Amino acid sequence: MTWLELADDAPFGLSTLPYGVFSDVGTPPRVGVRVGDRVLDLAGVARALSHERADVFSQPSLNAFMQLGPQQCQEVRAWIGQLLEDPAHRDLVERHLVDVDSVVLHLPVEVADYVDFYASESHASNVGKIFRPESPDLPPNWRHLPIGYHGRAGTVVVSGTDVVRPAGQRRPGSDGVPPFGPSASLDVECEVGFVIRGPTELGASVPVSEAREHLFGVVLLNDWSARDIQAWEYVPLGPFLGKSFATSISAWVVPFEALAESQVPLPGQDPPVLPYLRGETDSDLFGMDLHLEVRVNGSLVSSPQFRDMYWSPAQMLAHLTVNGASLRTGDLFASGTVSGTDPATYGSLLERTWNGTDPIVLEDGTTRGFLEDGDQVTLSGWAPGPAGTRVTLGEVTGTITPQGHPRRGHSLG
Repeated sequence: MTWLELADDAPFGLSTLPYGVFSDVGTPPRVGVRVGDRVLDLAGVARALSHERADVFSQPSLNAFMQLGPQQCQEVRAWIGQLLEDPAHRDLVERHLVDVDSVVLHLPVEVADYVDFYASESHASNVGKIFRPESPDLPPNWRHLPIGYHGRAGTVVVSGTDVVRPAGQRRPGSDGVPPFGPSASLDVECEVGFVIRGPTELGASVPVSEAREHLFGVVLLNDWSARDIQAWEYVPLGPFLGKSFATSISAWVVPFEALAESQVPLPGQDPPVLPYLRGETDSDLFGMDLHLEVRVNGSLVSSPQFRDMYWSPAQMLAHLTVNGASLRTGDLFASGTVSGTDPATYGSLLERTWNGTDPIVLEDGTTRGFLEDGDQVTLSGWAPGPAGTRVTLGEVTGTITPQGHPRRGHSLG
């Protein structure tokens, strides 16, 4: 129960309570919590109550808050719940609630490192069929380890930031000379991002059984991909300029505590993985029942289901650190494109249009093989919450602009 006038099925209800960073006119960026169509100014209400963490909420990112650790983050979440449920706090809290449409949303996390995995068997198989038709769909290592690449943290941007069409080399024609210019095969990748807390020492590793202690929360993530640039450059070392130009994340980070009801068993792994990827109990190797949607200019083009993913987030984190690579608070790793076995669940246009050979038709009657300038892509999602509620995963949006076009930054609302 709450004194807030929120419907039981309202987006961003008390089952979600995600964290973000916002500012309004004449104020610096600070930490807030999304509640329905408003933002609770945690810095303001904490100062008014002389809360011991007021300085943490006054920071321009979530990093200092995440650094507190799992127990204190859980205590803060319980405190926020009390503020929103106990009528005794109503007058104070209402003075610190701001309409979300009146604020600017900022990148919620100071991203330390960014790693992108390749955890969907269907997606990896489809990409193999498209890019390597003369070879097996999956490389021989795929079912033995979570494959990933190290991305570019400095080009992670918040939802609402425009994406400038990248330029690069593409496969040569008959003259053997690779052409250079703007990508003609710009794509979307519907992914889930995991925000990390709790640094580790260089040389140490995080076991699967301890992964939850480092998983702070979840964002929706679009790993924009220039497929023509990628196809020419990715052999032998993998993605580089075809992906490093922009990665968009949602402005709201949904804490892992809100996603307890979404955790489900993995679909199954064969052959058996090595011991460091097994965990100590079945619950260590959890999948997640996240329901996602991809829209281009408002038209629904795909509905990926995260529960189909082959690798667990805990396995991805364990593999990321098994060689002794250290973690830093603010690290971000992504799942890779979420795709199922049905074309309606493919999380990229590469698969959905089979590399542009079978274009999709949008609601306005236009067709797309890949993205055109001016197209707006929106990823959204939800997860099951307690007692039949829904946990809102929010959305991440980006609009494609041509080379040389001024880019808009930050997200309103």
